[in-house]
Amino acid sequence: MSYTIAAFYRFVALPAPDALAEEMRALFEGSDLRGTMLIAGEGVNGTMAASAETMERLLTVLEEKVGIDRAEVKFSFADEPPFGRLKFRMKAEIIAFREAKVDPTQAGQYVLPQDWDALTADPEVLVLDTRNSYETEIGSFAGATAPEIGKFSEFVTYVRENLDPAKHRKVAMFCTGGIRCEKASAFMLQEGFADVYHLKGGILKYLEEVPEEASTWRGECYVFDRRTSVGHEDFED
Repeated sequence: MSYTIAAFYRFVALPAPDALAEEMRALFEGSDLRGTMLIAGEGVNGTMAASAETMERLLTVLEEKVGIDRAEVKFSFADEPPFGRLKFRMKAEIIAFREAKVDPTQAGQYVLPQDWDALTADPEVLVLDTRNSYETEIGSFAGATAPEIGKFSEFVTYVRENLDPAKHRKVAMFCTGGIRCEKASAFMLQEGFADVYHLKGGILKYLEEVPEEASTWRGECYVFDRRTSVGHEDFED
């Protein structure tokens, strides 16, 4: 069996996230769907794997319930199951910041994967990798700055201690699937940074859409499943 792996998120106000979690369990328990979806009042965030048929059903439900745009879902493929269980988990946030209160709906400017390299080639743009240090060690974009953080919530301290809105006027950020850099971009705007950009769909969408021969990605992209890491080749069905 071939597994379709979908990584997705959406920041959207959910008035009854617990009810959504129960509904998703009822719809997919007993199916071949595996992986984890986090559900909170601010939206949903998940990476899940299944047969093509079950994945199509999942995305149809997510489009109806939370407005997931299929064009923004990051797809990859595997011959072995990347997850052992199916989990729908309630959380206070779908991506935890803790050190600052952030409105994720007031984020920076999206940059499409096809436009990313042109933007980041500008020497006036500070390119920030918002992932944890164990992720950045195995791969990143050429020329990117890695804050060397152990967890995402430490990004707040890094920015306040190392960056200056008057000096760093253009900042472009990226992460695995787009959710961390989207929330981080909202934080940086709150801190007074003028031009803040983030890679739409993150590294995964970049690897999926930008040919390897034209890519500025170096190394592998760490992922939180049994595969451990992926590269351009994992996005070819």
